[in-house]
Amino acid sequence: MKTNPSPTGSIHIISLGCAKNLVDSEILSGGLQHASVPLVKDPQQADTIVINTCGFLDQAREESVDVILEAIEWKKQGRIQTLVVMGCLSERYPNQLKEELPEVDYFFGTTDHRDILTLLTGKDHSRADPVFYRSLLTPSHYAYVKIAEGCDNGCSFCSIPLMRGKQISRPVATVVDEVIRLQDQGVREFILIAQDTTSYGWDLPDRLYLNDLLDALGEAIMPQNWLRLHYAHPAHLSHAIIDAMARNPVLVPYLDMPVQHASDRMLKSMRRGLDRSGIQRRIDLLRSVIPQIRLRTTLIVGYPGETEDDFRQLYRFVEETEFDRLGVFTYSEEEGTFAADLPDDVPPEVKEERKAMILDLQNEIAYQKNQELIGQEIPVIVDRTSSSTAVGRTPYDSPEIDQIVRINSPQPVGIILPLRITEADSYELTGIPLES
Repeated sequence: MKTNPSPTGSIHIISLGCAKNLVDSEILSGGLQHASVPLVKDPQQADTIVINTCGFLDQAREESVDVILEAIEWKKQGRIQTLVVMGCLSERYPNQLKEELPEVDYFFGTTDHRDILTLLTGKDHSRADPVFYRSLLTPSHYAYVKIAEGCDNGCSFCSIPLMRGKQISRPVATVVDEVIRLQDQGVREFILIAQDTTSYGWDLPDRLYLNDLLDALGEAIMPQNWLRLHYAHPAHLSHAIIDAMARNPVLVPYLDMPVQHASDRMLKSMRRGLDRSGIQRRIDLLRSVIPQIRLRTTLIVGYPGETEDDFRQLYRFVEETEFDRLGVFTYSEEEGTFAADLPDDVPPEVKEERKAMILDLQNEIAYQKNQELIGQEIPVIVDRTSSSTAVGRTPYDSPEIDQIVRINSPQPVGIILPLRITEADSYELTGIPLES
């Protein structure tokens, strides 16, 4: 019979996947710290390892399994005593994982924070809001703020609803309270995330909307700090939300809005809710109401049935729209989704070729846009520093996924300072502080 890990044993948390997973790991970390359970940075110095897995796309699942297998080897060698696996992968494949990985002591899903904390601390965890104890795993000056869990959209290619369930929005007051606590701890940048931030609040008893939350956060966040919005579904980006974005004093002029494709035939099969003209109208409205806005998007190439003509339409759309930031995925079949019933008929080499073509095009677009920034004065938040230089981001760039700014002198991490841009290539800027 398995026994619970000792409450006095040291624990190491490995967080894989997206920012939403990272927030879950931070909640767990904070609860453990509150219970005085020691956390260690070196996994091989831990008594217990907790792996928060990602189950979205083959590559992420493979990474999760590889990390679990490595931890199993440490356990066999006696370096660790207990192995706990949580998150999306174990939510989706609990029985299969238990059968194939018997060396893992415990499996938990995506919403089992209280049960995990009870297991690891040996005490009942009964606090209504475990986010209260959250401990950041990001640099201390920025934090992701999850405003909803799950998703109701049912896009044909996406398995997130299978792992995370239906949408459950957090009340406005709860989100605002968390942001105020983080701000009191020194956080300067707040990044709102959910599977679809633009459908926030639809499920709440009083039927609130994202614009209501943005207005509340605009009043709570100090004017010198930043608020950033991710994962906006174009079909749900209403006039009211765009107007709230425009009037919000702390919201940076940036929006992450995955459009996925631009062929009407592909968009319909993907169940995206808008055709190309509908997406274009949203983009035109955003740029007219917020002229300085920068747009990030995500695309899928090689979706089942994607013809050369479908791809040409997508290519022309990217060429004409000139997104500021762009990522591309090759289609990967997700078990249990609507698209899984479609023949995956685009050869892998064609998928990769189409991805490369889009990225080459975006490289040219990004280079031209960055060249236009040379000589401009832009505020930059400093993410890391050394004895002679520093690295930061503009308001138009989110951490980890967007471009960086190299600064020619050391700067305090977390400070927001004005820079003059002196050099630029496709994905990197160089600047000097205006005081220089």
